[in-house]
Amino acid sequence: MTERDVLDLQEVDETQVSVVGGKGANLGGLSRIEDIRVPVGFCVTTDAFRRIMAEAPSIGDRLDELSCLDPDDREGIRTLSAQIRRSIEDIAVPADLAAAITRSLARLGEHAACAVRSSATAEDLPTASFAGQQDTYLNVMGPEEVLRHVSRCWASLFTERAVTYRRRNGIDHRTVHMAVVVQRMVFPEAAGILFTADPVTGNRKVATVDAGFGLGEALVSGLVNPDVFKVRDGEVVGRTIAAKQRAVQALPDGGTREVAIDSRRQELPALTDTQVVRLVGLGRRIEAHFGRPQDIEWCLGDDGFQIVQSRPITTLFPVPEVGDEENHVYLSVGHQQMMTDPMRPLGLSVWQLTAMAPMLTAGGRLFVDATRRLASPASRAGFLDVVGRGDPLIRDALETVLGRDGFVPSLPDAGPGGPPAGASVPIETDPAVVTELIERSQTSVAALRRDIRTKTGPALFDFLLEAFEEHKRVLGDPLSLQVIMAGMEATWWLNDKLWEWLDEKNAADTLTLSAPDNVTSEMGLALLDVADVIRPRPEVVAFLRGVEDEGFLDELAKIPGGTEARDAIVAYLDRYGMRCVGEIDITRPRWRERPTTLVPAILDNVRNFEPGAAGRRFEEGRQKARKKEQDVLSRLRALPDGDRKADEAKRMIDRVRTFIGYREYPKYGIISRSFVYKQALLEEAERLVRADVLAEKEDVYYLTFPEFHDVVRSRQVDDGLIQRRKDAFRSYQALTPPRVLTSDGEAVNGAYRRDDAPAGALIGLPVSAGTVEGRARVILDIAQADLEPGDILVTAYTDPSWSPLFVGIAGLVTEVGGLMTHGAVIAREYGLPAVVGVEGATRLIRDGERIRVHGTDGYVEILP
Repeated sequence: MTERDVLDLQEVDETQVSVVGGKGANLGGLSRIEDIRVPVGFCVTTDAFRRIMAEAPSIGDRLDELSCLDPDDREGIRTLSAQIRRSIEDIAVPADLAAAITRSLARLGEHAACAVRSSATAEDLPTASFAGQQDTYLNVMGPEEVLRHVSRCWASLFTERAVTYRRRNGIDHRTVHMAVVVQRMVFPEAAGILFTADPVTGNRKVATVDAGFGLGEALVSGLVNPDVFKVRDGEVVGRTIAAKQRAVQALPDGGTREVAIDSRRQELPALTDTQVVRLVGLGRRIEAHFGRPQDIEWCLGDDGFQIVQSRPITTLFPVPEVGDEENHVYLSVGHQQMMTDPMRPLGLSVWQLTAMAPMLTAGGRLFVDATRRLASPASRAGFLDVVGRGDPLIRDALETVLGRDGFVPSLPDAGPGGPPAGASVPIETDPAVVTELIERSQTSVAALRRDIRTKTGPALFDFLLEAFEEHKRVLGDPLSLQVIMAGMEATWWLNDKLWEWLDEKNAADTLTLSAPDNVTSEMGLALLDVADVIRPRPEVVAFLRGVEDEGFLDELAKIPGGTEARDAIVAYLDRYGMRCVGEIDITRPRWRERPTTLVPAILDNVRNFEPGAAGRRFEEGRQKARKKEQDVLSRLRALPDGDRKADEAKRMIDRVRTFIGYREYPKYGIISRSFVYKQALLEEAERLVRADVLAEKEDVYYLTFPEFHDVVRSRQVDDGLIQRRKDAFRSYQALTPPRVLTSDGEAVNGAYRRDDAPAGALIGLPVSAGTVEGRARVILDIAQADLEPGDILVTAYTDPSWSPLFVGIAGLVTEVGGLMTHGAVIAREYGLPAVVGVEGATRLIRDGERIRVHGTDGYVEILP
């Protein structure tokens, strides 16, 4: 036996997770906090667990098999994990280890009842709580029973739920070890859970206490509904007292049982308000010690509160760090950019350096601080109007925050809250303006490509900092902003006036079909042209069906007809290869880097369309728009003062068709420039790999731009920082960013507050008119798309990279989106009925179900 096989809780702290696991380390840390009482006990360390695992080499083979299983293979996981548990429980505890445990038990008291708790090294961590994944045993009495339950805790590292949790969180089974905490049992009058932040809203200033009679297992297991208290600023601000009919109590000879609670006590509160406030005060001390909100298990006995566990609340969305104590209201950038997935540090950093407004980061996402716009009376109304036209959920969330007395301070006017300065200055309806802007952008990108070629080392980063300023200059071009706003304002005018005059909803949707100069819709149609080249070449089609390797384009040229097919794909990539899903994150693989992503869409187009489909679709849209224009103008002229109304409408129709297509081009220019940055940065990363500074070039994704610059200058990198960033990024993937986030940590997502949809319908935002019924295809990865004509695409969000799929679908439903976001614009361009901002759509709609999308009225029906 080593000296580290058994350690007293007083000997450990939160830095020793690798020795005593997450629970043991946190309990050791708790025991060091003033006025925090923790039941005495000891830890059987991970060294002891390793000794046990070494006794059964066959377990290693089963772990290999387990690592190869899909997380959804429940039967396979159940069978293998049960075999591993039995093997561990069958191993006798070595005599020297048993003696050490027995000696430690004696110090707790000869006949002491114990709680025996698992404590894994990947448990109760800031990035993964593993709550309930391993086992706890209460009221265990006598050395023999304690030893048996220690073995059961070791084995619980391989419960089916623990194995599945690790697989889903990307944690290698072999890297996780099990310690066991043994503590003197507490026999409480009441017990429960304290959350030092509201676990539902995320508000860090509101603590929640769940309380019940007897042992806390009744609450944890769901046996009873707890009393719930809300505490803010040292005062109980809300309470719900439950009818607590049952409790869990300890038996005199060991073990626990359920008991009925006297009917006269069932609706009495388990804690007084004074006790609740005192408990929250203890929780705030614990939170301060660990530096983040905590999920705390507590017991109340005759001698006061004791803490039996504390772990981070891992489900809270982090709050941007601004370094002051003022109230702030943050808006999610991802909901505007159609990319709510987390971004890696380099992607966040580059976007911040090239953005037109200051941006903050939290949880791997970007936010802007809207506090001043909301605080200024002059800017608030215009700001809410612009935001609300794009996404009414964001407006509702902001109005919810504004409705709270005093949260948003009243500040001096910050200027108008609508479009950027100069954006609304009138311009002539002239297509040459759009042509000029596109040429300016192309010239700027070409100059960037030319000038960056000779830059390496620190000089590259100096050059890029200058390029980022040019990036912002192009993005902030007043003429570009004027054109974008002219197109949007013409759309709003047409929808508002034609609804007022003709009682027709969303008329602009049809009037903008096949508008010119829309680079994103052209991208989708261009892939139909690629399919036209491939369709008559059966050997090429067969080859593409089996493609897995990213180097397939070189192999393609070796088969009959392959050269022409390759040239068509390469030409497409030359124009659009800088795009990808989540393209605002520079670290995401581009189509040029991963061309296999496009193969499913190409094959769908080969199968589902006839030759010449791109040209026909564009012309059909143009004719529908022209017919709609004639119909609208004819009906307007029949109205009182009809000639004036028709003339105004004609001017706006011409204006919207001239300018609305350009709405997509600035994003194309941004992504074109970003890919040039990325290629140069990756070449620099490859040089660092060759110099043995980096292990792999993608490690730079976990550095900010300034940090990457420092590594290039110093030729040194902090490998620990990179690993911590990788772990954090993985944890961020489990978080859902809110549309609006306050500095208190409250996530506010807004509501539609409508009652004009059928019962059971899923409510969203209407962004492209029409009604369509079809098969729902729930697709979260464009590379996994397999669509048939008439299918309705249901997904989380659609940035421009999804456009190639739009040519083959009949309708669109997304969880995120607004009236002028990319998916909405392209849906209107293609005439697809679309509803966006449907909360939980990918969860509530099952793949293959028939649904009806009401794109004019903004709701989705799931059909029987």
